[in-house]
Amino acid sequence: MSGPLWQGPGQQVDTLPVLPRQRGGCAADPLEELAVRLEEVVAAAVHPDEIAAILESDGMTDDHIRLTYGREDSFTLAEELYARIPRRYSEPPGPPVDPWYVGLLGCLLRGLVFALPGLAYVLGAPLLRGAGLAPLLAGALTGWVWNQAFSHRAYSWLGLGDREAAARALLTGAPAGALLGSATAAIAAAVSSGPGEWPAAAFASAQALYLAAATVLLVMGRERALFCALLPMTAGAALALSYDLAVPLRTGLLLLSLVCAVVLAGGTLARCIPGSRERQPPAGASPRTPLLNRRRRGLSSSSPAGPIAAGADGSSRRTGGKIQPVRPWRTRPRRRDTRAAPRVAASLPYGLFGLGTGVLVLYTALGDVLAGGPGAVVSAPSAVALTLSMGPAEWLLHRFRGGSLAGLRASTTSRAFRRGSAAVLAECLAGYLTVLFVLAVAGTVLWPDAPALGGGRLTTLLLIGTVLWTGLLLQSFGAVLRAAAVCVAAALAQALALLTGTGGPGLVGLVVAAVAAVLLAGMVCVLLGRASAHRV
Repeated sequence: MSGPLWQGPGQQVDTLPVLPRQRGGCAADPLEELAVRLEEVVAAAVHPDEIAAILESDGMTDDHIRLTYGREDSFTLAEELYARIPRRYSEPPGPPVDPWYVGLLGCLLRGLVFALPGLAYVLGAPLLRGAGLAPLLAGALTGWVWNQAFSHRAYSWLGLGDREAAARALLTGAPAGALLGSATAAIAAAVSSGPGEWPAAAFASAQALYLAAATVLLVMGRERALFCALLPMTAGAALALSYDLAVPLRTGLLLLSLVCAVVLAGGTLARCIPGSRERQPPAGASPRTPLLNRRRRGLSSSSPAGPIAAGADGSSRRTGGKIQPVRPWRTRPRRRDTRAAPRVAASLPYGLFGLGTGVLVLYTALGDVLAGGPGAVVSAPSAVALTLSMGPAEWLLHRFRGGSLAGLRASTTSRAFRRGSAAVLAECLAGYLTVLFVLAVAGTVLWPDAPALGGGRLTTLLLIGTVLWTGLLLQSFGAVLRAAAVCVAAALAQALALLTGTGGPGLVGLVVAAVAAVLLAGMVCVLLGRASAHRV
């Protein structure tokens, strides 16, 4: 019965429609004449109370309704009009705008910058010869957990419209994450105490620093800058596949990309966080006069503070009988209202989700190696395919949100909406699995000495892809705690199987991925089958 909640600037939307005026003379049937006159308004009403409000806004009192139409009050008359005229809801003017639309190229670029850092292991292979896995895995998992959590906090500030607060959160969280990842890698190296552990710990420390810088750039929307920072390392890795590059050259290219990423991240934060020092007047601008300063501070020549006296700098004021200079160009930092600050605990489930998915991806790539079986090799194409597929996965998540919103607009019953939503879900999930399959096959063909992509390995990879995509879908709808619980439980089951030697890594990975995929798919169907879950 009221106007729309969201109106653009300058829009004037009447809360109630203008009713056609009654023609002169007396009608044979006043109620029929009223129904004809209000047909368009009544046909678009969603409840009789809306018609009652329109009648009352037109000046119809209960006495007038009893005398003219023979009904008790406006609500009784509204119910009869609502039952007499069938519903006809007009479509909004113009094609509907999809609020979830994103460009495909931007998502593909994000997927590319997710995967390109893996080439650091190709370029730095001589540096890691004989190195242990413990520092690298510990540093990587710590970085994934921390960066997922504090990037969510920064995104929460961006959602509140406070870009400066988001930059400050990143300024605090990024160095802390780099230190935490380095410390975890060092502890893992000290516990393992192997001959190649400390070089691996040094590499993991550089990796932690890169992850912190990359998180800053990705959160602040600087994907292109991050891609440019990765170009030296990417070019070096491409050359390393064909030529035996010297170790100093490899190290220099890795450090160059790292330094570029850190410098770009620091510059981004510096531009977003304004300084609190005095600003100089812009070129060609004259300093404020004492009169302007007086008006700015709410003082006048007749105020109790006394008259304004000009100082040596042309600007001063009298306070308590003393003349104090006025600095008109000084900017005072505003006090931040922390009442609407996002809770720190709200970011914890996102960190747990990063832990669970990180373990699942690492197990997919290194399960055979960690189990120590004969002839075990790293399934690098599977890990690369999962990482590269995150770009199309993000685009398909937005496509599902837009498709479900369109289905919500077009459906007239809850059953029809559930059918349409399930169709969009199946289409998007099938599209993502198709992309993952193509990337896995291409990676296996192109990667030197890659393990064969058999039926079991391919099935496990597609199930892991289903877990990742449905988990991200639940996360986008606010059900991150459920997704994190399933992923962490699956990761814990795989870790316990490795520690106890229960089953082969291939069988364990297949069973765990299948159970997790079924659970997450069921959660998606139950949650997203409700129309109330698809709020914009």
